[in-house]
Amino acid sequence: MSTGLNIRKDGALDFLSLGALVHRLDPGIIPFRKATECKIHVSGGEFNCAANLADCFGLKTAVASAMVDYPIGDLIAERVRAMGVKPFYKQFKHNGVNGPNMAAVYSDRGLGVRAPVVFYNRCNEAAAQLKPGDFDWKSIFAEGVRWFHSGGIFAALSPTTSEVIIEAMQAAKEAGAITSFDLNYRAKLWNISGGEDRAVAVLDKIVKNVDVLVGNEEDLQKGLGIPGPEVAAKSKLDPSVFFGMIDQVVKKHPHVKVVATTLREVHSTNRHSWGAVAWINGQTYTTPTAELDVYDRVGGGDGYAAGFIYGLLTGESPEESVKLGWAHGALLTTFPGDTTMATVDQVRSFAQGGSARIQR
Repeated sequence: MSTGLNIRKDGALDFLSLGALVHRLDPGIIPFRKATECKIHVSGGEFNCAANLADCFGLKTAVASAMVDYPIGDLIAERVRAMGVKPFYKQFKHNGVNGPNMAAVYSDRGLGVRAPVVFYNRCNEAAAQLKPGDFDWKSIFAEGVRWFHSGGIFAALSPTTSEVIIEAMQAAKEAGAITSFDLNYRAKLWNISGGEDRAVAVLDKIVKNVDVLVGNEEDLQKGLGIPGPEVAAKSKLDPSVFFGMIDQVVKKHPHVKVVATTLREVHSTNRHSWGAVAWINGQTYTTPTAELDVYDRVGGGDGYAAGFIYGLLTGESPEESVKLGWAHGALLTTFPGDTTMATVDQVRSFAQGGSARIQR
């Protein structure tokens, strides 16, 4: 079955993403109001995919982002290097007092009936100041890029970030790269800059340049302004609601060849039922359901996107690509932090029905 995607066979980079790099402060199961210490995870929805594809799947990846010359910037840049991701940075100079800054995300892990809580400090964020012309896309794409990716979190940061995405996507299309976009609708980010109406207007302009779309029912409704179906889902694992919206997505954006998302039923903070679905060039694909014991849920969706994209880039069948994404996303929830610690062998084993039996 053809995916409808004309993926180039070679290039200096398999995958390039554009987005904000952030550091996540994680006090574990202790809520911040009582925390005395925390771990630091380097993250960013767009970066996570590049890091996962490089570290777990061995692809040649890069990230285009803002970087600030102060200790937090140094910490983040070190982690980007450690994950094997090539950086393209627009450099900013910190004034020693109030920025520009690398954004901070605060997120405890919750436990049992207590959900994780996420909030931000994105004040005077360098990435929000990125604008068209900050990157030499022609030069970046000249050596060959097979796949370009960005997302809705970066698009929401300022009036100029969405323009940078469109500029990059148009350069990517001209250079023969596949373009993907994770809608990643975050109400807290859009609410301070115009809410759903602005989100729909901004994201509509971006998606006009997109081949592969990642997003769940809420993303499609609030990010693209697609009305939900009249039939209610039996559960969060029921793919009928998602598939029921695809016709309207494709009607609005007929150039989109793939729409994919995860399915997650949260029984408690640490117990999830996990599935994934994709609509690929007119055909639908659904994975089995896995019962997950979750250590840290942040980044699971990016884990799915990375495994799915890996499958498509390496010529796996659509069905196998969806399974690889599902398996990698599941494994990612068993690690601390937002990026992968899995190996490709572990991902393939789980995708093929592997178990948690001890490996000797």
